[in-house]
Amino acid sequence: MNTEKKPLLILTGPTAVGKTALSIQLAKAVGGEIVSADSMQVYRHMDIGSAKVTEEEMEGIPHYLIDVLDPQDDFNVATFQTLARQAMNEIYSHGNIPIITGGTGFYIQALLYDIDFKENNEKNPIRKELEQLAKELGDKAPGALHEKLSHIDPEAARQIHANNIKRVIRAIEYFEQTGEKISEHNEEMHQKESPYNFLYYVLTRDRKTLYERIDKRVDIMIANGLVKEIEKLKAMGCHRGQTSMQGLGYKEILDYLDGSCTLDEAVYILKRDTRHFAKRQLTWFRRERDVRWLDLDRYQGNTDLILKDILKDCEEKRIVLK
Repeated sequence: MNTEKKPLLILTGPTAVGKTALSIQLAKAVGGEIVSADSMQVYRHMDIGSAKVTEEEMEGIPHYLIDVLDPQDDFNVATFQTLARQAMNEIYSHGNIPIITGGTGFYIQALLYDIDFKENNEKNPIRKELEQLAKELGDKAPGALHEKLSHIDPEAARQIHANNIKRVIRAIEYFEQTGEKISEHNEEMHQKESPYNFLYYVLTRDRKTLYERIDKRVDIMIANGLVKEIEKLKAMGCHRGQTSMQGLGYKEILDYLDGSCTLDEAVYILKRDTRHFAKRQLTWFRRERDVRWLDLDRYQGNTDLILKDILKDCEEKRIVLK
């Protein structure tokens, strides 16, 4: 039965764990092309802060959903599903295997199980009212809206970070529209069988080492010109109200550029919040079904050994290899 389904490989994990290099190795080994499941690398002009994969790092492997939107454009799970499916169909037409790589577990879940999140891009009165409330509350909006959500859907509140105002508003809106908790709807959708013959890997490593890598990555971003990148984005008209500018690395430096804090304070907050983000990513992946964990420490950091095990799994799952 599985052989009738189209093959799909997923390689994810927390930020800075080392997904990019392994995904390139994997793509070369199986005849794969990569679809990014990253909520920031999709944007043009946002290279340093998103730790965007470079042309050199790609090593000739085709990548999709990189540099396809402008920072002013909206990007949500429904948009990701549409673009990712288009990319996968293109990859299948080449006779190759799509490899979903990136750390946005919500997007991966939506694609893997073909989940209908009932995204509605039309502005309805409930959403307009909540967005207006968020504007009026200003800096207090994340806490106030998240508290409202926790009263009507505690599970959704646990799953959605307060700073993700867009998803918080969507969850409140969904409840007020339907009387149903969005967490219950999503769980129901999550029980669906995947239409793909897939292998789902989460790359991980020692927490202390991961946090050190995160801190080092932030230092490299600053050295490579993150502040100048965000100054250019501001000059283009980008502002903190846009989805793109809510990303880690961008909102913190915006605070510095707006005079709310020093650069050292912004860097400290960015490192701290990125570590917290990595922890939340791992929590998400632990809840997912059919996940296979790849602990770099168990492999002594040797990605060739990891690749060998993945290829063995591919043979057992009858995922066709080149």
